[in-house]
Amino acid sequence: MVWTFFAEMPNDTLVELSRVTKSYRAGEITTDVLRGVDLVLRRDEFVVVHGVSGCGKTTLLNLIGALDVPSSGDVVVDGARVSSMTERARARFRAVNVGFIFQFYNLLPTLTAAENVEAALEVLPMTRAEIQRRSHHYLSAIGLADKMAKFPSQLSGGEQQRVGIARALAKEPSLILADEPTGNLDEDSGLDVMRLMTELRRRARATVVVVTHNPDLSRFADRVLRIDRGQIAQPLRVAGSP
Repeated sequence: MVWTFFAEMPNDTLVELSRVTKSYRAGEITTDVLRGVDLVLRRDEFVVVHGVSGCGKTTLLNLIGALDVPSSGDVVVDGARVSSMTERARARFRAVNVGFIFQFYNLLPTLTAAENVEAALEVLPMTRAEIQRRSHHYLSAIGLADKMAKFPSQLSGGEQQRVGIARALAKEPSLILADEPTGNLDEDSGLDVMRLMTELRRRARATVVVVTHNPDLSRFADRVLRIDRGQIAQPLRVAGSP
């Protein structure tokens, strides 16, 4: 797939936001969520984004993942200016290039764990045998080799989140975005999920962005960002991951 809009980016840059704003209008009321955000994410980087509820964390993630477009400014991902794409082009871009991990898992209840992962791969130019092989590979990598035939209702919350991680990684995307991935898990399960994401990210050499209100997750990051009043505030370097 060749995208229409491209931009020059340094070799180690995967995502670049330039002067990005996002506002929402409800009747006569306009709410400014992001205000002039500039951000560069490098390839093979694990970034955690903090901020209070309503500060714009999820909005930022949606813009980076081409789920939404900015009110102004540019969003460039892997050389493609996604902020200028049509909705159809963005949908195709997301399906091929971005792996999403959601707080509420978003698994299809009528499909098994293996089938949920396979469903995410059907948009890629792969044979059925390759789709099944890759699904089994990533489910095995996250410790669910014996749960592939189970339906979501037969899995614990932590196991469902692991299926979500396998689904995101199986596409082998350059960018993985996680919105409160531990929000519905107990502390131990949440830490297990973060360790797993860190380990598999190193194998896949993908850029991972985790949005969370939990400050304890900072230990897993190469870099921690904080959103305050619609802007990136006081970025903090973290020396290594656990």
